[in-house]
Amino acid sequence: MEKSKEMDWYSMSDPAIVRELGHRIRQLRLNRNLTQATVAQKAGINRGTLSALENEGSCTLLTLIQVLRSLEELENLDFLLPDEGPSPLQLSRLEQKKRQRASAEKDSPEQSQSEW
Repeated sequence: MEKSKEMDWYSMSDPAIVRELGHRIRQLRLNRNLTQATVAQKAGINRGTLSALENEGSCTLLTLIQVLRSLEELENLDFLLPDEGPSPLQLSRLEQKKRQRASAEKDSPEQSQSEW
């Protein structure tokens, strides 16, 4: 099956998505020319666990993070979990704190004394 550049994730079943993620983990490993044993050892998991992840997609989130760390791919979590930024309430408070007008220049003490 040839894959297009962008997957239509919503049209896929949950098991199909899990399998696709497993295949992508395998491809990352192969692109780095690493064996399952090497990645499993570096991740601190059993080779069979990595094989199950790659073939069936079954694993815990902890295992997925360990494997991504061993493949030096943790930065890809930024796409999965983007920074939420400030909440609407925080944005409203920031907006209220903005200056609404400029203040007049204050006279220096020397200028404010009268010549009388």
